[in-house]
Amino acid sequence: MAIEYMGIKEVNGPLVVVDGVEDVSFEEIVELTVNNSEKKLGQVIAITGKRAVVQVFEETNNISLTNTRARFLKTPMMIPLSGEILGRVLDGTGKPIDGLGPIYPEVKRDINGSAINPVSREYPRNFIQTGISSIDVLMTLIRGQKLPIFSGNGILHDQLAAQIVRQAQISNEENENFAIVFAAMGVKNDVASFFRRTFEESGALERVVMFLNFSNDPVAERIITPRAALTAAEYLAFDKGMHILVILTDMTSYAEALREISSSKGEIPSRKGYPGYLYSDLASIYERAGIIKGAKGSVTQIPILTMPNDDITHPIPDLTGYITEGQIVLDRGLNSKNIYPPVSVLPSLSRLMKDGIGKEYTREDHPDVANQLFAAYAKVADVRALASVIGEDELSSIDKKYMEFGREFENRFLRQGKNENRSIYESLDLGWELLKILPREELDRIDEKILDKYYPKEEK
Repeated sequence: MAIEYMGIKEVNGPLVVVDGVEDVSFEEIVELTVNNSEKKLGQVIAITGKRAVVQVFEETNNISLTNTRARFLKTPMMIPLSGEILGRVLDGTGKPIDGLGPIYPEVKRDINGSAINPVSREYPRNFIQTGISSIDVLMTLIRGQKLPIFSGNGILHDQLAAQIVRQAQISNEENENFAIVFAAMGVKNDVASFFRRTFEESGALERVVMFLNFSNDPVAERIITPRAALTAAEYLAFDKGMHILVILTDMTSYAEALREISSSKGEIPSRKGYPGYLYSDLASIYERAGIIKGAKGSVTQIPILTMPNDDITHPIPDLTGYITEGQIVLDRGLNSKNIYPPVSVLPSLSRLMKDGIGKEYTREDHPDVANQLFAAYAKVADVRALASVIGEDELSSIDKKYMEFGREFENRFLRQGKNENRSIYESLDLGWELLKILPREELDRIDEKILDKYYPKEEK
């Protein structure tokens, strides 16, 4: 029988301290009764002797040292799960907020989960089509990968996230087993409404599980949200045999919540005031993506984060880049030109794409086209720098071709409508159209057999 402790020792922001506790475990759930009526839940985050520090998942404004009782429930934070969660909208802790009633669980799972054992991992191969040319061709998302999007304040990453949710698909024979877990952390009400409305109107909501943590929700709930979402994803993937794409936005809100709680605990800060364990904490989230040998399903992650002051060396994007397998960087300059999505090609990459594209997966010319587009666009940057010094009129004829290629590449390949869904074949064909602006001899990253097939000599 659980012991109930009368009164608490201390209240500090989202944290309360309970003294005199016995037989209490780390991450154990605590039920707080305030004024003999209101119930709040919390979680043990530190134990020192007979003193337990509890992180409360709700507001602590009405908690005082004498009006609160604490009961330790001998269980970690659990989330109810069943196949019925598809199409549902939940809060950050997994409770329904869509008015459709409670979830009747098949199982309850600990949200803390664990990273996939490297020995049990299967190497990711097959690609996920997003319908966005710049991503599908140049930084291909591979099933089981973790590929973050680095954005900045005011850049349209919310619209990009919504478009990926609407358009993402895998091979036709398996697409019926494809679903999306979408988790938003610290979002304003209008942004949450945008996501929900967009998914409902497009019909995508029926294959989406939404977790919404609002900006006015308790900070502690923000820490739970991505873990609850990943627990749902793992259940659908490894219990139900589905291929799950998890979109987490915004990981910067998550990291700032972690910093706030760490400060409340009196921990010694590290870079920019973030706790020294930020790397391992982020890894505990990102490393829950992958494919397990012998399992039918997979978990793929697209974490989205806003870089403070557009600084890619800031601790959050910096540490994220170390853990994940590449990054998609959004560019403020392209955004100011009204190019959507404003994907900055040169600093973006997908480290796993080489093993998930080509003849057996996308099309035989995909690797060569991607390499050539990268090389040509890198040359455009050099030519533009030269033109800024001597003027475009003084450029050589081949440099002028590269200038033309750069303009067309940005306006036709990078730019596409918010509802424009291009297949991988359409995107590759468009890439060839743009490469034909350049003389054949400039296409030195493409095999001659591929060139003969897609860029015949008579079109020189």
